[in-house]
Amino acid sequence: MKLVRYGRIGAEKPGVIDASGGLRDLSRVVKEITPDVLSSAGLKRLRAVRVERLPVVRGRPRLGCPLVGIGKMVCIGLNYSDHAREVGRPAPDEPTLFIKANSAIVGAYDSIVRPRGALKLDYEVELAAVIGRDARNVSEGDAMKHVAAYTIVDDVSERAFQMERAGTTTKGKSADTFAPIGPWLVTADEVGDPQSLEVWTTVNGESRQRGHTKDMIFGVRTLVAYVSQFMSLRAGDLISTGTPAGVAHGMKPPRYLQPGDLVEMGITGLGVQKNRIVAG
Repeated sequence: MKLVRYGRIGAEKPGVIDASGGLRDLSRVVKEITPDVLSSAGLKRLRAVRVERLPVVRGRPRLGCPLVGIGKMVCIGLNYSDHAREVGRPAPDEPTLFIKANSAIVGAYDSIVRPRGALKLDYEVELAAVIGRDARNVSEGDAMKHVAAYTIVDDVSERAFQMERAGTTTKGKSADTFAPIGPWLVTADEVGDPQSLEVWTTVNGESRQRGHTKDMIFGVRTLVAYVSQFMSLRAGDLISTGTPAGVAHGMKPPRYLQPGDLVEMGITGLGVQKNRIVAG
């Protein structure tokens, strides 16, 4: 099942993508796409809905972030060996964690704003696991029971803020609009094995990233268990699982994003994001 939120900013409605790719209004069934909707009971209720009987949404409305009430975004750095090599870093022995501010969240087709003073704007296509059930100190054997859905995150980065200013990674990852999410949530049962998905990015139609989740250093199962050792994962939290090679910072010379550029990225079965870069 593909769940969406559609409409203008601040007035989004819940929706679902039908078998033919059309958008259906879900507001007669749920008021919002919240973490409660991703619970076992919530998903059971949704699966009982006859999607073909829901009202068709006409036109091409804006798609917002497909989940409201995200508690936190836990991001994983250097989780593909080819990406670690391109930025001159060794593959980590343990997952590298940082938090991305929720104020960065926007929809999958909204503009990405280059902040004032930014010099090195970059993109990172990432598979995000959406937690549907609270997790604390879970084993790898039980970890996938806590994943309700998956979506795409563009872990937008400002490399000068991240690497050349005092502080930690979060500073270069959390500007407003630095977390396009969506276009939809796809329930875990429909995705199947999260380590069997192709991921890609283009800039102005030019291929930049082309990878596969099988090449993650730490898979989704390991990441959920690992993160839950250090913090409680709550329903509605996201774990953004890292990016493959091909980022602008790793190119020689680097080819950072500029106002006017169009970034498109996708993951098998999870749809496609399209974001225009604008000056802040």
